[in-house]
Amino acid sequence: MNETEKRVLLLFIAICLTVGCITEKPVDNERLGVVVTILPQADFVEKVGGDRVRVTVMVPPGASPHTYEPTPDQLMEISKARIYFKVGSGVEFENVWMDRIRAMNPDMVIIDGSEGITKREGDPHIWNSPINAKKMVENLYNGLIQVDPSNADEYTRNKNNYLQELEDLDRYIHERLDGFTNRVFMIYHPMLGYFAEEYNLTQIAIEHEGKEPTPQVIRACIDKAKRYNLSYVYVAPQFATEHAETIAREINGQIVFIDPLPRSYIPNMRSVADSLSLEME
Repeated sequence: MNETEKRVLLLFIAICLTVGCITEKPVDNERLGVVVTILPQADFVEKVGGDRVRVTVMVPPGASPHTYEPTPDQLMEISKARIYFKVGSGVEFENVWMDRIRAMNPDMVIIDGSEGITKREGDPHIWNSPINAKKMVENLYNGLIQVDPSNADEYTRNKNNYLQELEDLDRYIHERLDGFTNRVFMIYHPMLGYFAEEYNLTQIAIEHEGKEPTPQVIRACIDKAKRYNLSYVYVAPQFATEHAETIAREINGQIVFIDPLPRSYIPNMRSVADSLSLEME
């Protein structure tokens, strides 16, 4: 048994001791238990589900979906949940844990947030495109009315209102970025591929496939940054800044933080557009 399997076994034993391996569902007058993988999904669930839902987020603020392991308390929430709303695009946490999560609560409905979205090879960050976010919200809505049809009218109203907010967000981003000639930006972790594709931008990533960049890669990034007259290097707060700082120093530029895992989705995506516009002005 390897170390990961041992940790999984210990976590499962802990939850069994806590809840007796019972997967009781909430009574009718309780809120619907919905588990999500990342924070942006929690915002989607709360906007559509309103007061009817109780959301548990697996990957907490500041943690990385590439390395995070759930706690016994989180596993207990899974055992009681009615829905797991997964990203579905290859997020590493889900790749490692999804089969085990299903086994903990076989009656739980699994909603695939990526259904209907064209995926980029090796890029799980589908939520960073507002157009994809709309599809994720639709997928969530379909799951909610399946599990809780008695409140379908409320979910429908909430969903339609939120989709309009996402339409407004898409329009804001276009207005913010469409007028620029320079459409290239450099980022440490390639988390804005879907965003760049949607808004006709070019993302130059420093890190690929979770591997720390070599000196040769750093040198190539410095050369590209100079070629495109870049002044900023964008970094997510979940990652170390050492290599980004090296590049920023060499181009007499600066680091700008962009969060790919916000709880408040729309304000954050507006902030992303504003931050990228610094490079393009």
